[in-house]
This record gives sequence, C-alpha cells and structure tokens, in this order.
Amino acid sequence: ALFQSISQCRVFKSSAEIELLRYVNWVSSMAHAEVMNACKPGMMEYQLESLFQHHTYTHGGCRHMAYTCICACGPSSNVLHYGHAGRPNSRLLTSSDIALLDMGAEYNCYASDITCSFPVSGSFTDDQRSIYESVLAAQLEVMKQLKPGISWLEMHRVAEREVLKGLIRCGVLTDQGKGLDEVIESMMEVSLGGIFMPHGLGHLIGIDTHDVGGYSPGTPQRPTRPGQRKLRTARELKEGMVLTVEPGCYFIDPLLDMAMSDERQKHFFTDRLNDFRGFGGVRLEDDVVITSDGCENLSLCPRAVEEVLHVMNGGEWPPTKDVLPEMKRKWATCRNGKMEFLDI
Repeated sequence: ALFQSISQCRVFKSSAEIELLRYVNWVSSMAHAEVMNACKPGMMEYQLESLFQHHTYTHGGCRHMAYTCICACGPSSNVLHYGHAGRPNSRLLTSSDIALLDMGAEYNCYASDITCSFPVSGSFTDDQRSIYESVLAAQLEVMKQLKPGISWLEMHRVAEREVLKGLIRCGVLTDQGKGLDEVIESMMEVSLGGIFMPHGLGHLIGIDTHDVGGYSPGTPQRPTRPGQRKLRTARELKEGMVLTVEPGCYFIDPLLDMAMSDERQKHFFTDRLNDFRGFGGVRLEDDVVITSDGCENLSLCPRAVEEVLHVMNGGEWPPTKDVLPEMKRKWATCRNGKMEFLDI
C-alpha cells in the first residue's frame, strides 16, 4: 500500500518538481546544442559523450547523468540502447553518418531524457532529411494532441501513423493505389508500425528516468501488439504528469527480414527499402508536462531542419526567433541561479 501511494505521488509533479525538471532540461538542451555544433567527421562517439558531460557539469552543476549516454552514429543508430559496456560509444564518425544522441543530465535526483538526431556532415542528404522530417512530423502531431483525458496508447498510434506516412512519401512503402488514410489503417492492422518503431512513444519521468506508476492498479493494462507492448504506460493523461515524447524510425535488418517474410506485411514494401539498409535510425525526444489545456515542452533543443543546420554551422542557441512554435517550447535561461523566461 505504501509503494502504491508513493508511486502515485511520483506520477503527478508539484510546481517545485516541475521547476527542477525545467532546469535540468535547460542544462541538457544547451549541452545537446553544444555537442551538435562541435560534431565533425573523424571524431569518436565517446568524444560527443564527454562534451555533453563536461557542459552539464561545468555550466549546470550536474554531477551525474540520468542514464548511460547513447551516442549512436551511422548503422549503430538502430541499436535502441547503444552505449552499454559491449558497445561503449566507440565508433569513428564518418561524413555519411546520422548521429542519434540520447543523453540527459540529472540534477538533485531529477532526470532529463533528451534525444537529438542530425547529420554528422552538417548537411542532410535527401534520404536523411526524409526520415528526419517523418519523425519530426510524428512528434509535432503528438504535441498538438496532448492534453488531459487523452490516451497515451492512442498517442503512440498517432506517432506510428505519421512515421508510416513519411515512409510512403519517401518511397519505402507503397500506398497500393489506395487513399492514404485507408492504406495507413491497413498497415496499422498488421502492426507494420512496430517494425519501424519497435519501442514505446515515451514514459513517465522524474526521480527516475523511467519513473514508476506506469501500470499502477486501476490503470489500463499493457498492450499486446508489437511496438505498442513496449509502452511503459498506457494511462489516460492528466494535468501534472511529465512524460517523454520520443517517436523514432529505424531500419533494423532482423525486423525488416521478418516483415519481408510475413504474408500480411511484405506487400507494403518497395525496392527502395534496400537503399535504407544500414541507414541506422532517427529518434527525437523531448520531456513534456501535461497542463490544464495541453502541454509544455520542457526541452529546448534544435528541432526544425533549419535550426539543426543553423547550430551545426556555428549559429547561436537559443535562437532569436522561434521558427517552430508547434513544438511548444517555453524558452528560458538561467541567470544568477534562477530560471528566467525569454521572449522569443
């Protein structure tokens, strides 16, 4: 009974907790931007990790990371939890790589969990941009719909649909001459979204990166469909919850091979799929708090393609203009130990 009571307290954040989460997200977001600016072909993945850790400690007083940093570049970016002892961020970056950096600092025991993806070369290829914009579209659509009363499971489905639409646009999947909505629902019926996004849309976050309370008694049970069964919660959203929103699109050979041998799934693919084998993957992850009428994005990372390229080519961050207000970023900085909001 005590565990359940404490767990429920941790699901809903107080205003003081939200301010802590806002601070650690600011520190981590600025560190992500610095790493994005410094990243160049010829560096090692662990150098990106080191730069992030240095920034969050030097400029934010964060002694610890919330989890082991994931600095997955090139083909390694399709490994969801890369960076462990067996794959310790030890690959050399090349100019053709996509970098997927999942890193978040911890401050006063509160976690951030943020992922940025960008081209190591400083310029997107057409294929890199198509996958990036598909994932960004998924994140934006989820942000648009988040509010109290919404099912988190349905938000996962929203993200899957947007990723599948993007894969049709870039020619990996075919609409089979049908209407877009009709073919997307056909793909959803056979769990095709779980091939490209084999993880949940996100999770509760707070004192733990993957915080407790996801499947407390009296809440919806874990889904059983591929991809969806990886969700760490299926709860109805309520004001005061803080969750990650982290859609992704990955080209994982064993999953693709399974789909190509599945009679229900294989007819959706085109030969363009072969162009993306070895591509890796893209994930975009921000931390959001559910408000009375929507959500606020606590993370402040470059997200629009023009923002990413601006930072990679030496541009300042935060920007002077918000070119993507749909991300619902509440711009802030820290002065003299206090968070101050910015008018951008």
